[in-house]
Amino acid sequence: MAARGYSLARADESSEAPSAINMLVDGEPPVAEEASTIVILPDTQNYSEKFPEIFDAQTRWIAENATPRNIAFVLHLGDITNRNTPAEWINAKRSMDLLKAVPFVMATGNHDYSEGGSAVDRSTLYGEYFPIAEARSRQGFGGTFDAEPNRLDNSWWTFIAAGRKWLIVSLEFAPRNEVLSWADQVISSRADHSTILITHAFLYYDETRYDWNGKGTQQNWNPHSYGVSKQQPVNDGEELWEKLVSRHDNCVMAINGHVLGDGLGRMTSQTNGGTDVMQMLVNFQMKPSGGDGWLRLLEIQKGSDSKGQRVKVYDYSPTLGKTNASPQNQFQFSLPPSV
Repeated sequence: MAARGYSLARADESSEAPSAINMLVDGEPPVAEEASTIVILPDTQNYSEKFPEIFDAQTRWIAENATPRNIAFVLHLGDITNRNTPAEWINAKRSMDLLKAVPFVMATGNHDYSEGGSAVDRSTLYGEYFPIAEARSRQGFGGTFDAEPNRLDNSWWTFIAAGRKWLIVSLEFAPRNEVLSWADQVISSRADHSTILITHAFLYYDETRYDWNGKGTQQNWNPHSYGVSKQQPVNDGEELWEKLVSRHDNCVMAINGHVLGDGLGRMTSQTNGGTDVMQMLVNFQMKPSGGDGWLRLLEIQKGSDSKGQRVKVYDYSPTLGKTNASPQNQFQFSLPPSV
């Protein structure tokens, strides 16, 4: 299986000086007339704990731009909270409610589990503030992990955008083997949908997947290094690739947050049948004020070229009113032809 990585010069993650990953320009990204947008909302843990007004500004901007930008779905990449406390979940709930009618799904991160966000087990307050009954009424809801029907930690969603049928599969932090078996069935049964996998830990900032068996502690924060992995076998990025993503030619993207460093990375690998899968790490929590409100916009062009539809990627902060034009934050890629 081929793998193509993209590596750029790194900057000190604590620095906001101009650098290879910090080329800020005033204003929003341009609005395309014939495109659909998927918004990526990564790691809001610091906003939920300390800067709720920034979380509010993000979701309010999304709601206000739902029509002009034809926003089809919002994908939260996990670490909704920092310490899994009621106060943080209340803040997160209020912010996500500002999306109003915009469809969304939220993955769980390690900080969303256990007392203090320590991820020693799978106890979480998530379901108390985002109940399954409410999720079932939201646009696009498909179902949950069949062994845990009343938990949203693992769920699937569908929608139509840019002339395609889409499937979102959202997996818990450190997915268990039985969860991957369930996800495999969900994707197989919707082979005519272009599939996006979201989970909290998949790609590392060195533009390779998490690989406990091959790299161990050389990569920080691998799911296998958390207490939750002592309860049941769990899977990291490479295991998710081998056991799930690579087996489905309708998988076109895998997106995660979680990783520090510069919090950015991307690579393209091919499924067993030769489909290109764009894998992206997106995490801004290391920036000032817990992330400076940065969002990632995936603008899917309605038309197509010889290689498939184009996706334009922009990182925008509604609190700063700026777009990051660096090559790590603004780029394009092609989707495979619709299945």
